Amino acid sequence: MEYEDEPIPGLPGRLPPGEHILWQGTPDWRGVARGVFHTRLVAVWFVFVASLAFFAGGTGLSGALITLAVAALGLAVLGVLARAQARSTIYTLTNKRVVLRFGVALPKCVNVPLALVGKADAKPVGNGLVDVSLTPTVRFPLAYLQMWPHVRPWKFGSPQPMLRAVPEAFVPLLADALLKADPARSAAAAEQSAPVSGMVGAAA
Repeated sequence: MEYEDEPIPGLPGRLPPGEHILWQGTPDWRGVARGVFHTRLVAVWFVFVASLAFFAGGTGLSGALITLAVAALGLAVLGVLARAQARSTIYTLTNKRVVLRFGVALPKCVNVPLALVGKADAKPVGNGLVDVSLTPTVRFPLAYLQMWPHVRPWKFGSPQPMLRAVPEAFVPLLADALLKADPARSAAAAEQSAPVSGMVGAAA
């Protein structure tokens, strides 16, 4: 395995001087099951099919039970895949970059410099988890399929790396790191907050 011997878990090498880890974690496997493998939709579909089998006559109850048994097996398989995907993934946020290490059979490590991230979007996925997509300011070198499932859905032409099912507490850490990594962005944020600070001071 290319990353079997990692000096720091989730990283291809030791961090250079001046770079340090701000956060590191793995996706929640239940969030991966819902967001990547769509287990809720699969369950609803099988319940619908089972109800049709039950009311359509013929096989009746036995047909519905067989359908539900197949559904349970299918959902169990998807759950195993979600667990494997989550366990093989480590996301790392440093003061310089976001690193995504993923892949069950063929591990891959992707570096996204914070200075090249134009914006980050967080989408709540329930249970205190969010999917965070990163929009690079330059064309991302890897194709959509190379990044799947750690990529924003449907962005085939311009892939956007995505951190799946991470805690909401990750969002402010990423926002702060993005501001500090780009002086222009920090200056713009300071300009926007300046009038507010002045108003607070005048009111005091």
